[in-house]
Amino acid sequence: MMLLGTQKVNGKNHLEIGGCDVADLAAQFGTPLYVMDEKFVREKCREYKKAFELEYGGADIAYASKAFIVTAMCALVDQEGMWLDVASAGELYTAKQAGFPMGRVVMHGNFKSGDELEMAVDLGVKYVVVDSFQEIELLNVIAQDAGKKQEILLRCNPGVDPDTHRLIRTGQEDSKFGLNIKDGSAMQAVKQTLGSDALVVKGLHCHVGSQLFDLSPFIDSAPIMIEFIKQIVTETGASIEVLDIGGGLGVRYLEEHNPPSVDEFAKTISEALITACAVAGIEKPRLMLEPGRSIVGEAGTTIYTVGAPKEVNIAQDPGTKTYLPVDGGLSDNPRPSLYDAKYSAILANRANDAQTKTYTVCGKHCETDNLISNIALPEAKTGDLLAVQTTGAYNHSMASNYNRFTRPAVVFVMDGKADLVARRENMEDLVVCDLIPKRFKGSTAPA
Repeated sequence: MMLLGTQKVNGKNHLEIGGCDVADLAAQFGTPLYVMDEKFVREKCREYKKAFELEYGGADIAYASKAFIVTAMCALVDQEGMWLDVASAGELYTAKQAGFPMGRVVMHGNFKSGDELEMAVDLGVKYVVVDSFQEIELLNVIAQDAGKKQEILLRCNPGVDPDTHRLIRTGQEDSKFGLNIKDGSAMQAVKQTLGSDALVVKGLHCHVGSQLFDLSPFIDSAPIMIEFIKQIVTETGASIEVLDIGGGLGVRYLEEHNPPSVDEFAKTISEALITACAVAGIEKPRLMLEPGRSIVGEAGTTIYTVGAPKEVNIAQDPGTKTYLPVDGGLSDNPRPSLYDAKYSAILANRANDAQTKTYTVCGKHCETDNLISNIALPEAKTGDLLAVQTTGAYNHSMASNYNRFTRPAVVFVMDGKADLVARRENMEDLVVCDLIPKRFKGSTAPA
């Protein structure tokens, strides 16, 4: 059994998170339910800050809010003295509503609308990460009209192709994100920005991918980015103060997973950058990075209520297969369908019972939404509670109303206390934006 963060099995043989019995949480808040281990999240934030202070002399750690964002998460990140990375008007609005300091916000997006750029400038976002020539031109006009100077980071592609799922690779030459260094596009963008009236180039940004266990892409991209900084200084005389190396550190979804530690991550990146700066003969830039999954992923657990197990005879493979339905699925966790993501789980109300049966955990949607295949669990019964682990990243943020399901509640747990930070949607929420044209009202069917 894999236990993460503050998870433990208590005297009732129940899974406990943050000092809270999962059975009690399910009874109080209902299921499906996202449970976030607050202590674990805070420890990860502090671990990042401490590790990069030791190895690099400090870094600005910007939590990648796309992984999981509610106003309480923004407030937690602020309390921990971190920055915030947002990638849409909605994420930026959430940060604003939480009172997050805009002087510690980085705004991303490969296609930011004019409205989004205006919002970023008006609110005083510290850095806008520009992603195209057209965006440079549009942002310059918007900042001029606002009478402001907007600081920017230029997103570059170092041409590094990491070993991860193809849909979460982002630093290769063929990418919708950023501008290629190799073909000269990135330098052209730097010069365009330097020639603008209202934009100030403060640094460069790159991001190679997500859920990485192999740190070699960071080692490979470091000299490329440092050499490009040197090239910019040589050709233009501009000062490049900041290098944002993105995020991407992997987490444990299965017991056999062994991602690098934050300390190892910090040491590897810092040594690669410091060495590259020494070779290039330039001062090391101020470092930024944007961890998301590695801060909240393992801190999240989704609690489901189990339905009636169903055995299916398989003719071509003698024997039976047992489906274990739960009261959620694709709408609260689309990742198995999107990325073939793998998960581990615990029967939360009988956690230490012998694992005597193999199941395929499935959702209740009008799809083949299998959440976990071939998982060994105690013999499950209708009404049991299944805790699926490492669901803190991209589960709540990707949740939908498919089949008109209501999105689950989110609770933060710590020291035996559970705080509701996002209520469960209700049926009224499902139709609040719906409209029926007047011509649809009244019967028009023939008698």
